[in-house]
Amino acid sequence: MIAINSVYKYVDVENGERIRIIEINQHNVYVVNIDSVTSMPKKEDINKIKDEVECSKLLEIKDPYIKIIEDSELTDTQIKIRNEDWNFIEKYWNQYKEEILNKSKRSKVLEFMSKDTGYSLTKIKKVFSRFWQRGMNKNALLPDYYKSGGKGKEKKLSGAKVGKPRKTDYYGNKVDGINITDDVKKQFSFVINKYYRNNKKKSLKEVYTLLLKDFYSDNYIENNEVKYKVWDKSRIPTYDQFYYWVKKKEDIQKDIIFRESEKEFNLKHRALLSNSKQETDGPGTRFQVDATIADLYLVSSLNRNRIIGRPVVYAIIDVFSRMITGIYVGLEGPSWIGAMMCLDNMIADKVEYCKEYGIEISEEQWPCRHLPEIIIADRGEFEGFNVENLINNLNVKIENTSPYRGDLKGIVERSFRTTNEKIKHKTPGAIQKEFRQRGDRDYRLDAVLTLEEFTQIYIKIVLSHNSKIIDKYPMDKEMIADEITATPINLWNWGIENRKGRLKTVDREVLRLNILPKGRASVSRAGIRFKGLYYSSDKAVKEQWFINLKVRSIEIVYDPRNMNKIYIPYNNGAAYDECYLIDTSLQYKNCILEEIVFNQELDAELKNKASREQHQNNIDLEHEIEKIVAQAKKEKSKDINYNESQNKKLKGIRKNRAVEKEINRQDEAFKIGKDVIKADKVAEVIELPTAKVSEDEAGHNRLMALIKQKRDEKHGK
Repeated sequence: MIAINSVYKYVDVENGERIRIIEINQHNVYVVNIDSVTSMPKKEDINKIKDEVECSKLLEIKDPYIKIIEDSELTDTQIKIRNEDWNFIEKYWNQYKEEILNKSKRSKVLEFMSKDTGYSLTKIKKVFSRFWQRGMNKNALLPDYYKSGGKGKEKKLSGAKVGKPRKTDYYGNKVDGINITDDVKKQFSFVINKYYRNNKKKSLKEVYTLLLKDFYSDNYIENNEVKYKVWDKSRIPTYDQFYYWVKKKEDIQKDIIFRESEKEFNLKHRALLSNSKQETDGPGTRFQVDATIADLYLVSSLNRNRIIGRPVVYAIIDVFSRMITGIYVGLEGPSWIGAMMCLDNMIADKVEYCKEYGIEISEEQWPCRHLPEIIIADRGEFEGFNVENLINNLNVKIENTSPYRGDLKGIVERSFRTTNEKIKHKTPGAIQKEFRQRGDRDYRLDAVLTLEEFTQIYIKIVLSHNSKIIDKYPMDKEMIADEITATPINLWNWGIENRKGRLKTVDREVLRLNILPKGRASVSRAGIRFKGLYYSSDKAVKEQWFINLKVRSIEIVYDPRNMNKIYIPYNNGAAYDECYLIDTSLQYKNCILEEIVFNQELDAELKNKASREQHQNNIDLEHEIEKIVAQAKKEKSKDINYNESQNKKLKGIRKNRAVEKEINRQDEAFKIGKDVIKADKVAEVIELPTAKVSEDEAGHNRLMALIKQKRDEKHGK
């Protein structure tokens, strides 16, 4: 399918022309050459473009201008130029799009813009060309020199006074003044935080006076009253200097919140990320996204006896067709991570996604894998740093609803109510609205579904929704004439064919690098450690990270839904290195991050419990050892012969060992069969001939008999 913002290259000619699709209507597409200095839109027949794509004359390629650019890396000048050009684009591109695309009317409307803005025609053509050629997003308008020079950087000050020379005073004296050093800036910051950012609402003039009082004056006592004398002009900053640096570093949001209130800021001053365009003119114009907590308890996939709570369900719905275009089921509470994973699913191949859960579908059953023009969302997930990349790099507008206004996203809210009603009476562990009576069984104990199994159920619900007739859908005359049934899939397909829509395609890897959460991983001889798991990579092995250990910490990007791999971005995010689980952590293969953290916490809890028991065992062991040693000392004291010398005691060690070994052999010898003689049977005595023994042998035998007798007495024999 031909999509807006996709890039193609002609491959049948040398140095083939590369073009970008900037607009589509029912019969035509409008393209621009992305390699020329300036390029005006050219109209092409849509069927011709499709034929050239099918016959491989025109090949879709990766967008060469896709970049991940953080605002924090830009200078004030770069942001200013970009924003001025973006305001120009927003004002004239949307309002005069048809005239600009029409070659016969273009010159006239461009001349009008020139008179209206004061820009030259060359300037206007360059701005439009840069916007079209480089991705039709805000950051496409950044100037090419953004990596060069030192603009926006503060000067390193020497002893000489910088800035515009001062004029002479009334008496003809020239006063140089002071430089604004880091110490002076700290003083400015201190007085702003102390005197300006509070509900007393002091003016900057008053704050400047208090700055001089606190840092640039001498105090003295007069009539028992402390007074202040300001230093001469050559030793103090001027009000203009103070005003300049305060405005340069000001935080408008913080100032308004401290001086007024957070409610006042949200009501009158908070940033509006896009306009409030209400109408939809086809699929992809507006998507609604929201999250809910399902009325169901789940169990762990590692041990079904463990209840892991209720899952969080995200859904994205196209307003025009009511088609569900993206979902996420997990344990991550409503947050950017959950929203991010839902956005990733929004552009995923749904055939492959369903196959991961054992569900076979065709492309026609769920054909959604596109970015919209506008996303309507809650304030929480889509008012942070992460969403700036979505807006600036991918040109997706975000409209945030007001607090406590779920009715502004009625379509997706209604979908959640339907889902909860379906699972309420069908699945064990579902929350029942009726109050439980005393003694009733806790429904949480009935939970049997794992997160994966519940996801399978929700996918089935989504597929059913996409082919179900929508009650009270406002059908157009053209839909009725074409005999269209109001199901999401029919409305989606009809809208693509008959309405221009605003669907856009984007490389999934580019989207992920823009929205996936980042983290820091440590490197050691054991591997790359992140979230308690260990990884390796081809790049790390090749560069001998685990041996050389020059790299101690790296920034990684990870997907909480599948921790089998993490990614190390490089080349400004244009490429990445995959890291895979090693044997040490293979027990967590195919587990989601929530379950890994859950089991790690459980393992730590079990170890902590075992540690307490081990401490008690160690104490008991110490006591038993001391008890046995004390008894041994007591027994030895009975046999001590104080008349024997130390030399004599040490001399018989070998002989004593031989005697002890012989006694142990008799005690340790196996006794097989009956060894107890019946009492009613008289034992027969057999006389054995005795041999003469030496005096040493006789002494040895007597010693053994004595030791054996003592041992028998000890054991009660």
